[in-house]
Amino acid sequence: MSRYQRSTKLFHRAQQSLAGGVSSNVRALAQPPLYFRSASGARIVDADENVYLDYTLSQGPMFLGHSPPAVLDFVERAMRNGQLYGGQHELEIELAESIQRVVPCAELARFCNSGSEAVHAAIRVARAHTGRDKILKFEGHYHGWFDETLISSAPSLEQAGPRESPKPLLASDGQLASASANVIVLPWNDADLMRATLQHHGHELAAVIMEPVMCNNACIPPQPGYLETVRDLCARHGIVLIFDEVITGFRLALGGAQSYFGVTPDLATFGKAMANGFPIACLAGRRELLERIASLQVNHSGTYNSNVMVTAAAHATICELERLDYQRIHRLGETLINGLRALAANFGLPLLIQGLGPAFHLAFTERDSFLDYRDSLESDGMRNRDFVGAMLDRGIRLLSRGLWYLSAAHTEADIQLTLETVEDIWSDQSWS
Repeated sequence: MSRYQRSTKLFHRAQQSLAGGVSSNVRALAQPPLYFRSASGARIVDADENVYLDYTLSQGPMFLGHSPPAVLDFVERAMRNGQLYGGQHELEIELAESIQRVVPCAELARFCNSGSEAVHAAIRVARAHTGRDKILKFEGHYHGWFDETLISSAPSLEQAGPRESPKPLLASDGQLASASANVIVLPWNDADLMRATLQHHGHELAAVIMEPVMCNNACIPPQPGYLETVRDLCARHGIVLIFDEVITGFRLALGGAQSYFGVTPDLATFGKAMANGFPIACLAGRRELLERIASLQVNHSGTYNSNVMVTAAAHATICELERLDYQRIHRLGETLINGLRALAANFGLPLLIQGLGPAFHLAFTERDSFLDYRDSLESDGMRNRDFVGAMLDRGIRLLSRGLWYLSAAHTEADIQLTLETVEDIWSDQSWS
């Protein structure tokens, strides 16, 4: 462990003052628990001076790469005039107008601090609009850590119940049992089951919420026609369709997954890549729905909403994204995906990669595809953890759950280095 000696010492120290030594349960999963001191472009440096080519991108937000000067300079200039006014400032308007311009569903917008908050607001608006209580979500889709949405986000197969009618399962101690009372859960990507469920329960549902690509578990894309079918069914039953684009927003395309796939939801939530690491999120959608917030019928509040720093960061980020060559990032990702597949075939490794160039998932499995969360459980998690550890020791940082993120800062040379490193690891007989 000498390579991570200072991180290890810092972690032991942190455990004396921070619960678990970390500030997010997700970070507790990393082994070893690293501490970092700087990051720039596609590289991040830990407390032991180890430099890593980074495919975690801080769980996705750093889409422009770490520490982009255009964003940091704009934030610094803006915050010198004030940080928080307890009132409005012009950057809010400019940011809202930018989102209105590039996001298909965004007739109006509201800003908050996290994706969890934005989802909470979206569901509240949907209930107010429809006068209904229930929501429908999908197994394996993650919509934040608040009680009513932290349900069946990563259930075990033993607990999940029958595929046709999964049990809504709480994910944390301390959640009230009543949190799941108004939630219907389905497997994703099953249009027939969706159609049958709405035939029986459509009149009870305020909203259907989904990740338009199931990024949080196995990065599973929608089946052809699935998003269109759900869009049509929601319209037919008077249900608000919510796309959780906290990950896909501004990453798959400037207008998010709704732009990429050509399917427009009623409401959508954004975060992560929207401000390249600064804590802001957005609820955007149809004017008719968000007027319920505007008229004060639906409460949406927050002292730190639209503070100067995060609004400036999001404004500068979107300005940069409007100039970005998205196709280049898609091409880089496809080059990496195809290279990994070729190496796996060469070494006879059972490997499945799913997703799109800017975000994809690698799993060691004999399956040739994952269509829903239950499929994704048929993978060798231990082998992937070993792979992630071996890559880390060689200077490439990956997420332990198999999700890879690309940024605008990654280069063709980075992709080549990555494939050479993977080849070095898989050439060891222990991987055969």
